[in-house]
Amino acid sequence: MKISVVQAEMQRFTAKIVDMMKKEKLYASQGGPIILSQIENEYGNIDKAYGPAAQKYINWAASMAVALDTGVPWVMCQQDDAPASVISTCNGFYCDQWTPKLPDKRPKMWTENWSGWFLSFGGAVPQRPVEDLAFAVARFFQRGGTFQNYYMYHGGTNFGRSTGGPFIATSYDYDAPIDEYGLLRQPKWGHLKDVHKAIKLCEEAIVATDPKNVSVGGPNLEATVYKTGSVCAAFLANYDTKSDATVTFNGNSYHLPAWSVSILPDCKNVVLNTAKINSAAMIPSFMHHSLIDDVDSSEALGSGWSWINEPVGISKDDAFTRVGLLEQINTTADKSDYLWYSLSIDVTNSETFLQDGSQTVLHVESLGHALHAFINGKLAGSGIGNGNNAKVSVEIPVTFASGKNTIDLLSLTVGLQNYGAFFDKTGAGITGPIQLKGLKNGTTIDLSSQQWTYQIGLKGEDSLPSGSSSQWVSQPTLPKKQPLTWYKAKFNAPDGSNPVAIDFTGLGKGEAWVNGQSIGRYWPTNISPTSGCPDSCNYRGPYDSNKCRKNCGKPSQELYHVPRSWLKPNDNTLVLFEEIGGDPTQISFATRQIDSLCSHVSESHPSPVDMWSPDSKAGRKSGPVLSLECPFPNQVISSIKFASYGKPHGTCGSFSHGQCKSTRALSVVQKACVGSRTCSVEVSVSTFGDPCKGVAKSLAVEASCR
Repeated sequence: MKISVVQAEMQRFTAKIVDMMKKEKLYASQGGPIILSQIENEYGNIDKAYGPAAQKYINWAASMAVALDTGVPWVMCQQDDAPASVISTCNGFYCDQWTPKLPDKRPKMWTENWSGWFLSFGGAVPQRPVEDLAFAVARFFQRGGTFQNYYMYHGGTNFGRSTGGPFIATSYDYDAPIDEYGLLRQPKWGHLKDVHKAIKLCEEAIVATDPKNVSVGGPNLEATVYKTGSVCAAFLANYDTKSDATVTFNGNSYHLPAWSVSILPDCKNVVLNTAKINSAAMIPSFMHHSLIDDVDSSEALGSGWSWINEPVGISKDDAFTRVGLLEQINTTADKSDYLWYSLSIDVTNSETFLQDGSQTVLHVESLGHALHAFINGKLAGSGIGNGNNAKVSVEIPVTFASGKNTIDLLSLTVGLQNYGAFFDKTGAGITGPIQLKGLKNGTTIDLSSQQWTYQIGLKGEDSLPSGSSSQWVSQPTLPKKQPLTWYKAKFNAPDGSNPVAIDFTGLGKGEAWVNGQSIGRYWPTNISPTSGCPDSCNYRGPYDSNKCRKNCGKPSQELYHVPRSWLKPNDNTLVLFEEIGGDPTQISFATRQIDSLCSHVSESHPSPVDMWSPDSKAGRKSGPVLSLECPFPNQVISSIKFASYGKPHGTCGSFSHGQCKSTRALSVVQKACVGSRTCSVEVSVSTFGDPCKGVAKSLAVEASCR
């Protein structure tokens, strides 16, 4: 079969990767950790746009991959018509209802369980409740799932210009169980850990037989049993979005909250319900530190600012001219976010737009993602697109002088299109028309086909990010709120080992470097919509990326991660390129910390997974235990903010005592926990006494770590 140049390059790249893995003996067939290989991703979502050629390509890609002989299966994510030689898998928020097209040959696999969603500049912050995520996982295994993988399990940062897009923010935290800064996100991490422990307890039954549904009556209820010989495991689901239910199963009664699954490793005892969280919770925050202080102070983290003005328009020797308007991505080859379009026009006193006093308008249309228009070196106006491939169209009032005038248009990208049919042909930049409107008698002059001069990137990008240039100046006065300005400052790293971020409040839009390493694009002036963020998020019911959002009416991203590994104790260099104008003296460092560490464990619903023992009559080893652990290795529990055994109310940060409460709770927890990084307290009347006999009680604790 003759293959195209693109296919040949794809084959060469894939073979190279496989060869690298084989040389290191990383495949499971060689005793290594790699159990699956993937070829293609979510092509099935868009393949209809490519017609009959799509199926030919899929068949070729599968054959090419399998021929590389990794010794482990190949998968194609979201490709229901994949050939039998590879395994089609599911990606999404839910995969319990999905089945492979050839179920007799293919296991039911979930390769991307979306733990949250990405953040966009101009959007609010998405969050996915852990109760819903846990429900999705349990339902998948209830309905015959064999393999489940998270996307993302560890959030990240789009350093440099690596973000996809367009308009995907620098933060790619994704509300993941481990956050962008490498810290556990509680209770999401702990609750999912408990869910998988509970499913692991069912392993022997799940791998030995297929699931069978058992009627428990009522709508939106489903009981599933895995049973072979004496081994039995069951899942009881209530997928109603509003109403709780009580079901009878195996001769016993079970309460099922709405949108939840109970897991029974012995078909009798519930070790976990996905809607009931026993994991620790944390309240994270950032402590701010001054970056630059104009007065002499031991608190100051830096020395004064210096700056360089980026030239407007053409300033580099490699500029070139072309007739007409060039598409940006093919012109820059993604070497920079920026492309200058420059044109000189001669205006005489006889020109109509100088005689009649009318306002001339510069009309510019662009594929985005934003543009700035300068007339004779001065910023005249700007336009910003969005993440939906909408064109940027601006009409900017302009005034020309008699004689030679320059029109300099700075077009910029904010991450490149990274998905969709023919996404490689989406394009960017000022594709026109560019017109002068508002002339006498309604005349319009089209400038699109003139001879334009082009410059790829900014002059400062060639030398300034390292901060070592001799051009930096610090006198007479620091320019603020000025577009196209480079800033530099020296600073000492914040003390300690807590994760570090920079708060760019006060700046507009640009890119930042620390010790020559780009920490990414910043854009704190891009504000999210004022609506669409509920006061509280109801996890019940199907989740989508718009369901549970926060920070409406605020900057999409204020804090930008700076890895500790990039920092020295002293004499670090921060360089900023401010595109639209800001005040660098307002920015500050912020160190990640945990304000509160909480746990709430009930006697009637302990953390059952850790206490499960199939050999015991009740299925439990002992009474429930409340455990706390400070997130950082060098921390200990410094104080107990709240402790109540009885009927406490509220959530982490807002606990309150109920009428039933033990007078010994605070002192017992303080003695067990203060001064230690970890502690455990048995939740029982033997530990705290019995403040209200015959009532199911719980222990709620809020602690501080320092």
